[in-house]
Amino acid sequence: MTEQEILQSWIEDSDNIVFFGGAGVSTESGIPDFRSVVGLFYQQYEYPPETILSHSFYVQNPKEFYRFYKNKMICLDAEPNAAHRKLAELEQAGKLKAVITQNIDGLHQQAGSRVVLELHGSVHRNYCQKCLRLYDAKYILDSGEIPVCENCGGVIKPDVVLYEESLDMDVMGAAISYIRQAEILIVGGTSLAVYPAAGLIDYYNGDKLVLINRDATPMDRRANLLIQGNIGQVLGALDI
Repeated sequence: MTEQEILQSWIEDSDNIVFFGGAGVSTESGIPDFRSVVGLFYQQYEYPPETILSHSFYVQNPKEFYRFYKNKMICLDAEPNAAHRKLAELEQAGKLKAVITQNIDGLHQQAGSRVVLELHGSVHRNYCQKCLRLYDAKYILDSGEIPVCENCGGVIKPDVVLYEESLDMDVMGAAISYIRQAEILIVGGTSLAVYPAAGLIDYYNGDKLVLINRDATPMDRRANLLIQGNIGQVLGALDI
């Protein structure tokens, strides 16, 4: 059997699947990733992206932060691809219990997935730091150099986890719980290089760990099934 056929048979026989994905899930929707040779980390800016997307830079240089954030992090024209759509189908078929994502683009929800744990937050949620009023991504895009609250004038901050900030422990706890109970854990489109998120697979207790990625990862040797390729093509070829 080919790797694709093995994946198909495993999915047919299971109703307890969890998916854990990263930036590679959304690159086929036109959203750049961070660590590939064409990703944001390899483009030239006045400051490195990892510096701009840090909490201290946001506090000290909000104007430059938002210039980068609006240009590179908010992609409202992006549409879900075959991977997003197939995962939503798997959930609707009662097979997939949760999507755990490092992405902040909201494409899983747009495709129809309902149980989505966003480890790094979402560009679609933004809040006033003074009165906590919520704003959507379009408000941020349409705002001035530094988005401010129309209610109290406070600075609006994206509900995304910046470098130097901690992950939401409630979201992490739920992710760990789903992974611990999963029969099949499918990991795709992630370099598995960013912690603590990459450490989530340590909580998997089963024997059907599937890694789908274009490039090698530090966890490849731990996979029960390793598929190198575009995740949209791999998942999109599944019959539900």
